[in-house]
Amino acid sequence: MTDNRKTLEWLFEKQKIDIKRGRIFDTSPPPMPGVSDFDRVEGMMLGLAIGDALGNTSEGLHPRKRRAMHGEIRDYRYNPRANAHVGLPSDDTQLAFWTLEQMIEDGAFNPEHVARRFCGGRIFGIGATVSEFVRNYSGGKSWYECGTKSAGNGALMRIAPMVIPHLKSVSSDLWVDTVLSAMITHNDSASIASCVAFVNMLWELLGMEAAPQPNWWLEAFVNMARHLESDNSYRSRSSAFKSYRGTLCQFLQENVSEAYGRDISAVEACDSWFSGAYLLETVPSVIYILMKHGSDPEEAIVRAANDTVDNDTIGAIVGAAVGALYGRRRLPERWVSKLPGRTAEADDGRIFEMLSAAKALWG
Repeated sequence: MTDNRKTLEWLFEKQKIDIKRGRIFDTSPPPMPGVSDFDRVEGMMLGLAIGDALGNTSEGLHPRKRRAMHGEIRDYRYNPRANAHVGLPSDDTQLAFWTLEQMIEDGAFNPEHVARRFCGGRIFGIGATVSEFVRNYSGGKSWYECGTKSAGNGALMRIAPMVIPHLKSVSSDLWVDTVLSAMITHNDSASIASCVAFVNMLWELLGMEAAPQPNWWLEAFVNMARHLESDNSYRSRSSAFKSYRGTLCQFLQENVSEAYGRDISAVEACDSWFSGAYLLETVPSVIYILMKHGSDPEEAIVRAANDTVDNDTIGAIVGAAVGALYGRRRLPERWVSKLPGRTAEADDGRIFEMLSAAKALWG
């Protein structure tokens, strides 16, 4: 039994983790076919960085206001807070690549070391939950006591690299490591379940030879997450769903498929449930965009950047998904070539260095 598995079993025993102990923790994912040239893995991580960079210069704007101010965003915009550079990262890219960086250094996932790494640099656009985690960890709490019960998207946005160390050593430790990684900052049922479900989706996407059918995106997420969610008290912030109370998966099943059946646009659907940083807004937005546009990686990322409020994080998650499916070579070259590759204020090219190091270890 690995140290991480022992830790997770102890957390379950002591009821210190907000998730059910589903059978998935005793089940290995299927062996990974292909990925021989690491292009799909690079696509996953670069798609995440691209989605973040396309969105973060207009994050938080309602899509109508964004369009009125900037037109349709299809390329990086100058960042007025960073000497007018383009393609710069925010917390989505930073925390995802800091996770990868620490795993490269350790040769595997060590939650204590990743927690420490998160507190070791300036986080751009840091959210309230991650800020609270930093205060807790810096104040001397154990890493597993620092995450708060928050259904924000700050764990989901950074979870993609968890698949990488497991590509050649397939076991149920993939789920163990994902859960521990998620709870570092967000010890919440919907958040942890979402992270496991998304990592499972990425694992499957990395091995696919063609885009899945539209319904796959919703079914794959729900079929995994519903066995793990333990909290059925989530409410929607949208007036259109003001009577809703239940799990994240129930919300998805009731509302995403209904919107898709009406064939409404991504912006209309995302506006109906809002598209902010709350998981009952982020996850349906991600899934709906992928259902509508998952066959076109560029359009999927563009829709995330334009049609949602928390567009950098939704763009990062959508970007990771289509990047895993299509690989680096299918991402627009203008986006890849203009990406500085930073994870901090002046470490140009760093994410490309990390991907090369990860390929040497696990490719």
